Amino acid sequence: MTQRTTGIHHVTAFVRDAQATVDFYSGVLGLRLVKKTINFDAPEVYHLYFGNEAGSPGTIITFFPWATSRKGRIGGGQVGVTSYVVPMGALDFWRERFEKFRISTTQTSRFGERLLQLEDPDGLRVELVERDAGTSSRWAFGGVPENKAIKGFGGALLFSTAPERTAFALERVMGLSKVSEEDGYVRFQATGDLGNIIDVNVTPMAPGIGGAGTVHHIAWRAADDEDHARWRSLVEENGFHPTPFVDRQYFNAIYFREEGGILFEIATDPPGFARDEPAETMGEKLMLPDWFEPHRAQIEQGLTPIEVRVLEEDRQ
Repeated sequence: MTQRTTGIHHVTAFVRDAQATVDFYSGVLGLRLVKKTINFDAPEVYHLYFGNEAGSPGTIITFFPWATSRKGRIGGGQVGVTSYVVPMGALDFWRERFEKFRISTTQTSRFGERLLQLEDPDGLRVELVERDAGTSSRWAFGGVPENKAIKGFGGALLFSTAPERTAFALERVMGLSKVSEEDGYVRFQATGDLGNIIDVNVTPMAPGIGGAGTVHHIAWRAADDEDHARWRSLVEENGFHPTPFVDRQYFNAIYFREEGGILFEIATDPPGFARDEPAETMGEKLMLPDWFEPHRAQIEQGLTPIEVRVLEEDRQ
């Protein structure tokens, strides 16, 4: 059986300010904070997950807010731009919304699609695109109604140091199909309807530098643990060196770096974010894995309090 991912599971990035990140992704973009936990490898740092009402695969962006992090430089070997999809006809709403928040935007196009591009507070590049495909969000917050809300990922623009090798990983390993090429980019498509459109530069790019305002990795979807095992075998068969299976509580993961320098993860859809707290209250409480629970008081003391709040511009 040919292995084909349905698309992006999640994207993970570095930022500096946890509250500024919450204000932008929840307060401005209207995404739900679906999980507030910690970096399991550095428990003094939050790990924040934002997505649709359920935190469905294909909608999730995650952050490690590290106040003392160096400033990164976006470049080759990274996700250059994270694309979000909104309903048809919603882009003008979003342009006006960003104007209200005094956020600079650029209107451009790629492969015939109109794009609205901007940066988050740390310089992470984000773009919005209108498409019919994808289930509509059922989450409304602040000044973002359900019928204008972000559905999830449209996809991503990958910046590669070796585009032909990145194309090999996308096509031969992840099972995406090449669908178009123009204006210095190649477009690939996965089988799903969210997080399924991936663009890659044709000309090699100089390497970026990791740090605040850059993406750490992009994760692709595996249906379940059995499918995950097949993915790991396929990655090895193609000459890559995947990590062992890693339990991330809300999904299981493997990691490998493709030859264009981009860190790929393959993550299982289950068990999801409601495994350790009610779906109705996800994101409100700091959730810790069992092995950190005895240290909760110490961990909470070391974390700066954050809150999801309606911003002043939406209260006027």
